[in-house]
Amino acid sequence: MGKIEARMNERGITLPSKFYTPVANAVPWRRAGNLVFIAGQGPHWDGEFVVKGRLGEDCSFERGQEAARICALNIIYFLREACQGDLDRAANCMMLQAYVRCTDDFNQQPAVINAASDLVIEVFGEGGQHARTAVGVNALPRDIPVEISAIWEVRD
Repeated sequence: MGKIEARMNERGITLPSKFYTPVANAVPWRRAGNLVFIAGQGPHWDGEFVVKGRLGEDCSFERGQEAARICALNIIYFLREACQGDLDRAANCMMLQAYVRCTDDFNQQPAVINAASDLVIEVFGEGGQHARTAVGVNALPRDIPVEISAIWEVRD
């Protein structure tokens, strides 16, 4: 077990044991040189979407943060896959791009997505610090409140 997985175990951070089958005509991640592009991840856990709704309407701020954290765990799941099972090969999180499904008057998108950013930094330390976009949107697939994609630099 590497340093990153040991840190996760110490903190009780677990990844999903399986992933749902995507319905889109896309792959969950792609690598170009030392960059890994991870497709938008929603709050699904072991094959099920576990948080749904719209922030400011039928999804609380706290549930939105929970959704963001689950999205980050799913990103790490695919990052591990892209690193052939060795998360110590993840050098730097370059960017998180986050979308929050919310009402027109909801304006706390960055605070919701902090839950994902905090998790990435907790797991990867300095290498988890990243640039970020957090915007509100009218709709997301399957009634989910948050979707996050990522760009990572990895080591060979």
